[in-house]
Amino acid sequence: MERAEAGARVRQHLLAAPGIYKVPAEGLELFLLRDFLTGTECDALIRMIDADRQPSRLLADEADPEFRTSESCNLDPRHPTVRTIEGKIARLTGVDPKFGETIQGQRYAVGQQFKPHHDFFFTSEPYWPAQEKSGGQRTWTAMMFLNVPEEGGQTFFPKAGVRIVPRRGNLLAWNNLNAAGEPNDQSLHQGMPVLAGVKYVITKWYRERPWTPEPVQTS
Repeated sequence: MERAEAGARVRQHLLAAPGIYKVPAEGLELFLLRDFLTGTECDALIRMIDADRQPSRLLADEADPEFRTSESCNLDPRHPTVRTIEGKIARLTGVDPKFGETIQGQRYAVGQQFKPHHDFFFTSEPYWPAQEKSGGQRTWTAMMFLNVPEEGGQTFFPKAGVRIVPRRGNLLAWNNLNAAGEPNDQSLHQGMPVLAGVKYVITKWYRERPWTPEPVQTS
């Protein structure tokens, strides 16, 4: 019930935001806000990603070496630009910042992609006990596009029937849980391969409880 009530609060907060657009999506709460980030903010974030990017990793083992081929990095939460953006996201969603993971930056070159996946955690996986201790289930995702690749790189929700084209400064937010507060399979999504140019995005994930970067140690 707590997850469901929290999801409803975020939903109402987003719906009250000026300029927000609720994207028609089958079985999924999906919202779009244009020009959430300024051009100056996008440029600063791109520079940060280029300075620290490394091959992206997966939480669970995946036999397919082409499953996630982007580069990524965690952004320094002490950086003034990052702090400003953290505040903007918190005001938009109404979620207490302590529930949010560190913002992650991602870079996709030609041919790079992130195949269909969910942002919520599968409680049957070996990683779950540590994630349960460090904040529990992921709830909302906020993703922001920093540029427009020359071709490709759409964010595709195959089960919800929605394909989002990258637009500089736009924010896309969705609920990874359903109305009952349980993982929503309709939130399946993928970063389509970039066909020309480069794609930059940042992603903010929220948890059901305050997030800690390391699992809580118990004696």
